[in-house]
Amino acid sequence: MSTRGCQGSDSLFRPLDAIPEERRERVQRTQSGFQPFDKCTSQVKRVHSENNACINAKSTSAPAESPKLRRHSSPSSVSPTSPKFGKADSYEKLEKLGEGSYATVYKGKSKVHGKLVALKVIRLQEEEGTPFTAIREASLLKGLKHVNIVLLHDIIHTKETLTLVFEYVYTDLGQYMVKHPGGLHPENVRLFLFQLLRGLSYIHQRFILHRDLKPQNLLISENGELKLADFGLARAKSVPSHTYSNEVVTLWYRPPDVLLGSTEYSTCLDMWGVGCIFIEMIQGVAAFPGMKDVQDQLERIFLVLGTPSEETWCGVQSLPHYRADRFPVYSSKKLRQAWNRLGHVDHAEDLASRFLQCSPKKRLSAQTALQHQYFSTLTAKLRELTDMTSIFIVQSVKLQTESNSNNKPNTTNH
Repeated sequence: MSTRGCQGSDSLFRPLDAIPEERRERVQRTQSGFQPFDKCTSQVKRVHSENNACINAKSTSAPAESPKLRRHSSPSSVSPTSPKFGKADSYEKLEKLGEGSYATVYKGKSKVHGKLVALKVIRLQEEEGTPFTAIREASLLKGLKHVNIVLLHDIIHTKETLTLVFEYVYTDLGQYMVKHPGGLHPENVRLFLFQLLRGLSYIHQRFILHRDLKPQNLLISENGELKLADFGLARAKSVPSHTYSNEVVTLWYRPPDVLLGSTEYSTCLDMWGVGCIFIEMIQGVAAFPGMKDVQDQLERIFLVLGTPSEETWCGVQSLPHYRADRFPVYSSKKLRQAWNRLGHVDHAEDLASRFLQCSPKKRLSAQTALQHQYFSTLTAKLRELTDMTSIFIVQSVKLQTESNSNNKPNTTNH
């Protein structure tokens, strides 16, 4: 697939000759895909030295205390064993938040600055070493600084574990929707989607694909800030396009081109997931909840969007898992026929339809989507904010109270 597939994204992936000299070297380094394992490992280790160097620099540049002041200082402030970044004993585990196949996440507290943190403790196998997904996540997040992307505070590497220390965010979008079933307040959906697109636009402009967008990977803070998290499957997009795995993205949020075996994709991959999440926030149910396998997932998609043909999706017949006789021939529907709440919000159906295009080349880019009429009710100030500035700094922007009248699950027509 051409990397010029998404609308509004032509400028994101261009030949090296079109890239300014000062950026060319950085893009060339990504052309072979992701960095080698040993180079990524060195980046992880370098975080330790950078943090410790920062601490040492502060201690050497600070003015000397008078004896009188020193007598009143607490022992911990001058002790050589004071907590430091990069050290396991600098963090206190408070409670377990969840456990996966290779990592356990704890709520914790930093002894350095006293703030709550999330500790992702990755178990290391002696014969296998550090899981590559952990190296990839740490390496990518180290260079991403945006208010709508979870912040990586610290990395702790011991013989038994690798611990990634993140800012603590109290819930995720999946839990938030469980707490408020039946569809979220329309204005809250708008604010969550705007922040999701801000974060995606930021990483897409840096040639990074998330590749695992789902509500559980979108963190929600107490004041409503949304943050992209879990970059274990993320990849630095090479230029030109390289072949990637089609075993990415949780089934319900996986686009039809990847379900049909495509391994050449660009930012369009993430934009399908955005459409699914958008509908789920509005309707209160997953857009395409496949219950069996890839075949079932594709049928649920084609039942609404229509069974693709070479006329409606140029190149579909060349995909590895495509067969003309594999699916019944469905005609496309208006999205509001499947998800009625889309018809209750101005421009919501049009925006959703631009994300949910079977042909990846037709999907709207994150950058272009931020200018869609659906967001016309938001103040123009939100588009002027810097990367590290929250939308909630604007006084008129705040989450609405979720209405109990919405708290009744909706059924869909498919």
